[in-house]
Amino acid sequence: MKLNVFNINGENLGRDIELPDTVFGMELNEKHDHVVYLAVKQYLAAQRQGTHKAKGRAEIQGSTRKIKKQKGTGTARAGSLKNPLFRSGGRVFGPQPRNYGIRLNKKVKQLARRAVLSSKAQEGAIIVVEDFSFDNPKTKNYLNLLSSLKVGDKQLADTKSLLVLDAPEALVAPVKPSLPRKPRGAKNRANFANDMKKYSEALAQYKADKKAYDGSLDAHTDKVDASYGNIVLSSRNLSNAKVADARLLNVYEIMNANCLVLSESAANRLAAMLA
Repeated sequence: MKLNVFNINGENLGRDIELPDTVFGMELNEKHDHVVYLAVKQYLAAQRQGTHKAKGRAEIQGSTRKIKKQKGTGTARAGSLKNPLFRSGGRVFGPQPRNYGIRLNKKVKQLARRAVLSSKAQEGAIIVVEDFSFDNPKTKNYLNLLSSLKVGDKQLADTKSLLVLDAPEALVAPVKPSLPRKPRGAKNRANFANDMKKYSEALAQYKADKKAYDGSLDAHTDKVDASYGNIVLSSRNLSNAKVADARLLNVYEIMNANCLVLSESAANRLAAMLA
C-alpha cells in the first residue's frame, strides 16, 4: 500500500511511501482478534507490580503461649493470639509477592502488531510524516504539529495520537577482557604464556575502543536529544499525545490511539522488523 508523506506543517510533499501489505495490508479475521487480545493481556499483566503482601500467623510478632486451657471453658479450643480468627492475628491464604507476567511466543507478538497496524491502515488512521527534529523541548512545537495534521476532518490535537519515531540505537560499551587464570601444573605454562599475550593484545584493543566510546558519547547524546529526546519532552505535558520508539512499539499503545503518526524512518523500521 502507498501513503502520502507530509511535513510537520501538514503540507503534502507530493511523494509516496511504499508500505508492505504483509505488515499494513493484512486480511483480518476472528483469529487475529484473539492474538491481539493475548498481546494486550500480556502487556497489561506486565504493568502490575505484584508487591502485595499480607502476614500469615507464622510472621506475626507476639506470644505463642496458649491463651486458655484446652477443656472446660465452654468455648472453642484456641492456641496463641496469632490465630487468624483473632483480631490482629495472621491472615489465611493472604496475598504474596508474585510476578503477573505471562509468556508469549515471538511470532504471536509480531502477528498481533501486524494485525493492529493493518487495522489502523484500513481505518485510514495512519499518517506518515518526514523525519524531523526539535531544537528545544517545547510543548508549543508539538501542539503546532498536532494542529497541522488531520485525520479525516479532525485535527490530531482533538483526539488521541501516537507518534512513532525511529530512535537512534544505543551505543554498546566495549567489554573489558578477563585476566586468564594462572595454571597450577607445569604442563600448562606455555599455554598460559600464550593466553597472557592474547590478553595483553585484547586489553590494548579494549583501551582504544573505550577511549573512542567515551569520546562519542556526547555526540551520540546530542543526536538522541535532537531526534527523539526533545520530541518526547515536548509531548509529555499533553494527555492525549504519546511518543514511542519503533523498536519498542507494543500492541496496547497502537490500540489505545485513535491515530498513528509514523515518521518515514519509523515506517521503514516497522516494515523491516515485521515483514
